[in-house]
Amino acid sequence: MSTSVTKPKELTPEQQQELDLAFERASKALAIIETYDQERVDRLCQAVAWAVSNKKTFSELVEMGIAESGLGDPVSRMGKRFKIRGVLRDALRQKSVGIIEEIPEKGIVKYAKPAGIISSIVPTTNPDLTPAGTAIYAIKARDVVIFSPHPRSKKTSFETVRLMREALEREGAPADILQCLQNVNIPMTKALMARADLALATGGKDMVKSAYSSGTPAYGVGAGNSTMIIDETADTVEAAHNTMLSKTSDFGSGCSSDGNLIISDKVFDDVVEKLVLEGGYLANEEEKAKLRNVMWDEEGHRLATTVAIAPQKLAEIAGFEIPADRKFIIVRGDGIGKQYPFSGEKLTTLLAVYKYEGEFENALDMMRAIYEVGGKGHSCGIYSFNDDHIHRLGLAAPVSRIMVRQPQSKANAGAFNNGMPMTSSLGCGTWGGNVVSENVNLKHYMNTTWVSRPIKEDRPLDEELFGEFYDPELEK
Repeated sequence: MSTSVTKPKELTPEQQQELDLAFERASKALAIIETYDQERVDRLCQAVAWAVSNKKTFSELVEMGIAESGLGDPVSRMGKRFKIRGVLRDALRQKSVGIIEEIPEKGIVKYAKPAGIISSIVPTTNPDLTPAGTAIYAIKARDVVIFSPHPRSKKTSFETVRLMREALEREGAPADILQCLQNVNIPMTKALMARADLALATGGKDMVKSAYSSGTPAYGVGAGNSTMIIDETADTVEAAHNTMLSKTSDFGSGCSSDGNLIISDKVFDDVVEKLVLEGGYLANEEEKAKLRNVMWDEEGHRLATTVAIAPQKLAEIAGFEIPADRKFIIVRGDGIGKQYPFSGEKLTTLLAVYKYEGEFENALDMMRAIYEVGGKGHSCGIYSFNDDHIHRLGLAAPVSRIMVRQPQSKANAGAFNNGMPMTSSLGCGTWGGNVVSENVNLKHYMNTTWVSRPIKEDRPLDEELFGEFYDPELEK
């Protein structure tokens, strides 16, 4: 029996020409930005950030992106412009040129160097935020970027990059520090990643996998299935309100958007009641079955038609109606596992709630089971004032970030009231098939040279090193 092998699709002559020209221009721009001092790159970061994050411009980009892709909520998406401010804040507070750190007691001095030409894959749900955040960190590190936009929202990404290019030109810097491809498809994007010095893949798992197999050093992100535990000590008003904020942000399109709540039986009814007060619609069993039929196929694969849409539209597709004032739909979880799709990632305005009884360890067991379904490595959180519960979750959860009493979609990628690095790229560690288990930020955009001077010898005695295992007789 013969097996046919599908050859990778080649680039068209037009695509090849565009890619060659982009790298030629990028190389010239890199040679220039590498010479800039700290003051110069900081000013450029400010210029490009303001060009796209001022309210007037960002509102136009939001409107354009939603009209182009058909995804997202114009009201909550506007809040993402503050993420750009956060990235700028973090970038401006760090050194990226020359000496960036000194450790006298170890005789170590660290120097920052550019990573080089970066390929950045832009997801359709963040056609404006991802280019802006990436541009700030890249310019700060004296890199250049070639963006590959998602075909479904490429006009918005191209416009975002165009505005930042104009800002660079006004400052006398090469516009080609930032470029955006136009004739994009999967082969084009793969070719881009293979030729770059560093690949940043923010998007679907297939594209992240392609980044890691491109032969280029790459930072990718993993799938989310954000889950919150609400124990008996929680402020249920706070928990319900934050859940609403997280679940409704850009119609639940973010991988940090709350997907599951694991709630103590002592406060379960209270939390559900308050979720309804916050705008939740509690679906009955018949409506839940209808949602199941339109959100997943028979093999359990999520259907794109229900991603990032208003709850009224989601209900309409499923075949029922909900009031116009409802902000998200709630279903009672009927089980956890691959055969129960509601326990997996949903990426829309739907929330699953689960009740745990008795000891907190039962909540942890349910949490572990959920991450076996999907989202391992990404994030979870807890509403609790019990430090022991928070600590035990920290020990047990197979995730890279845990939010305590915070709305995950507003906090995971950095917020002005927490210490998480601001970013739009969330590494998920080896759990999620990623090389980092932290928020991708400035340090990931740089190479670092360590200069080591000799110090007083730091060599412990063998007795100290080996403890009770040390046997002097074996050293004779």
